Amino acid sequence: MDTAEILKKVRQIEIQTDRLVSETFAGEYLSTFKGQGIEFAEVREYIPGDDVRSIDWNVTARTGIPYIKKFNETRELTTDKFKQQAAAELAALFAFSALQNSDKVGLLLFSDQIELFVPPKKGKRHILRLIRELVAFEPKQTKTNIALCLETLLKVLKHQGIVVLISDFLEPVSQFERPFKLAAKKFDLIPVKVQDKLEYTLPDVPVCVGMVDPETGEEDELCLSDEDLNQQLRDFWQKQQQALHALFTPFKIEPIVAQTDKPLADPVIAFFKRRAKKIRK
Repeated sequence: MDTAEILKKVRQIEIQTDRLVSETFAGEYLSTFKGQGIEFAEVREYIPGDDVRSIDWNVTARTGIPYIKKFNETRELTTDKFKQQAAAELAALFAFSALQNSDKVGLLLFSDQIELFVPPKKGKRHILRLIRELVAFEPKQTKTNIALCLETLLKVLKHQGIVVLISDFLEPVSQFERPFKLAAKKFDLIPVKVQDKLEYTLPDVPVCVGMVDPETGEEDELCLSDEDLNQQLRDFWQKQQQALHALFTPFKIEPIVAQTDKPLADPVIAFFKRRAKKIRK
């Protein structure tokens, strides 16, 4: 993404998120972001390593060969997007919410190393800088280390405050359980789970596709209609959610769950409304 594209995306996020936050805090409920939708010019055969979320399932079902959509432009603040894009837009939403309250906002981007840390500051110029970093972010590493993120925050943030932890939380809970508990005691810790429905259910299409694990680089061929594979996926998902629930519950933490195929704003707005009710009681 070149500089002009980055600035255009930052401006789009600024306009739509700022408006959403202002209207929501004014008491009006906006059910979804409005965007330009998605447009694709053609399809091509799937290549191992392509994101399976771009597969055109209708064409694939008709031909028996996996095909992928070629996009002319990406979606704006609408639904059905990649998790990294969704995470960036969610972070922008929280950043503008903090700006509305004249709070300081910082940013920590991580993989299995700390990729970027921007200390908390106030002001719209600072917020736009953070969004620019989010939009342009290309991680140097491919793996994930939530524990390192939390341990770093515990060291660099000397005061109590709100920490919004945006992740898909697919890393084994045992690997970040201890620093999470320490962070939950020090901060007002808000986990935001970015979920894709393909993480727990696969399309019922009689097609086998080559896939590449983005973290390990491991390649495999998976048949989407394989019931054993689907059951393994469901079992893993259920165990992971149970482990997260057991981690969150003792601290009375209610995560925000954002689905990539649904409006991202809705669960955040619902969260704000629930918190406001608790404060008034």
